[in-house]
Amino acid sequence: MPRMICQPSPELLSRLAELLGPKGYTADTDIMAPWLTDWRGKYVGRAAAMLSPDNTQDVAAIVRLCAEERVALVPQGGNSGMVGGATPSGDGSQLLLSLRRMNRVRTIDSAAKIGVAEAGVILENFHHAVLAQGLRFPLTLGGKGSATIGGLVSTNAGGTQVLRHGTMRALVAGIEAVLPDGSIFDGLAPLKKDNRGYDLRHLLCGAEGTLGIVTAASLHLVPAVAARRTAWIAVDSPEGALLLLRRLDASIGRELEGFELIPRACLDAVLRHIPQTRAPIAASYPWYVLAELAGDGDEALGQALETQLAAALDAGLIRDVVIAKNDSESEAFWRLRDSISEAERAEGPALQHDISVPVDLMPTFIADNPLRLERAFPGARALSFGHLGDGNVHHHIQPPKDSDGAAWLARHGTAVSHMVYAHVIELGGSISAEHGIGQIKRDVMAALDSPARLAALRAIKAGLDPAGIFNPGKLID
Repeated sequence: MPRMICQPSPELLSRLAELLGPKGYTADTDIMAPWLTDWRGKYVGRAAAMLSPDNTQDVAAIVRLCAEERVALVPQGGNSGMVGGATPSGDGSQLLLSLRRMNRVRTIDSAAKIGVAEAGVILENFHHAVLAQGLRFPLTLGGKGSATIGGLVSTNAGGTQVLRHGTMRALVAGIEAVLPDGSIFDGLAPLKKDNRGYDLRHLLCGAEGTLGIVTAASLHLVPAVAARRTAWIAVDSPEGALLLLRRLDASIGRELEGFELIPRACLDAVLRHIPQTRAPIAASYPWYVLAELAGDGDEALGQALETQLAAALDAGLIRDVVIAKNDSESEAFWRLRDSISEAERAEGPALQHDISVPVDLMPTFIADNPLRLERAFPGARALSFGHLGDGNVHHHIQPPKDSDGAAWLARHGTAVSHMVYAHVIELGGSISAEHGIGQIKRDVMAALDSPARLAALRAIKAGLDPAGIFNPGKLID
């Protein structure tokens, strides 16, 4: 694909400053600094200016001006991504386009169970807005206090409730976006049937801002949960956890909303580093499951969960279980799960891999991949945790104990990740289950993924953005 990116001229910057005014335009390096580094601190970029429009028409005007001069734009929401997908390059040629001022919840239709939110709406704020109407947006994740709707759409975010409600793509009923020529795609109408060819809504969802800048989305809502029951369950292995998942899914079905796999090593790290946490079960077991049911009747939910877990305990499928008595205990269980990444950072450097394989093959991957790594990189330690119910786990690799962790990762990190991802592809999985490709996985996807998929992605990018001005260097080379 031809590259025709240019440096922003003083004339262009002046026109953008006039369009946006002092609230929407800054070239102050101190103000921009926090937004020029990705959440992990792996990438640091530069930008001649940060543009912060507060409406879709201004986004379109920005794109038209930049398209005229072939100047690249890097869209950004809460800057909480894990793959460097919202960080500009280091040469200063790209402009940062912040959607954070577009933070209005436009409408909530309680009857249709549809909410329309602009790209800069923070997920947690959207949760509160729809809850006030007796509804719920059934996608949540640890970064809900900073992640924005636009970013969640653009990365096809998942979270802990995918088992029941699906990823962001399943929850998006419509999208409004600005395309690379500055035209506005108004696809917010929540049509259940629309056979006008390619589905641009699904195409833009997960495109990481490379095909269009999402400015608003129509989102499916569900009734607020009247009751939930949460259990912390000890198991011997991921195989046992999978058998439990199948048992609960068959007997309880759609009310099973969360099913998280947690190894003892992750729990121990949380207990060491996160204040005011405690283990729900006093005895130590190798693996735990955090399972949650959500529905209308607290008594019926509790009886269903207790019945199935008692039968699983009698059958030797599980080792021990504690069921939360109230919402406070449920939140304490979830805090243990949501604090794993923070605790792991406190433990020292590690390589993070957000992967998915078919659910039935996840125990095989969790057992076999550490053995492959150990043979090639003696002392390397693997931790797998997360959303077993939808085939997505976070597979993190720690350096050998007593090693210089940073130096070990610098020397072996690329080869370690390549081995992890090659194993995932071998099992028919994906090297990115939740956070996208961004910069960090672009080259490995180009090396390992299907040539047919790569050719199709490149053709779509070239067709919609021939000048390559939308988020260059991300997702696809």
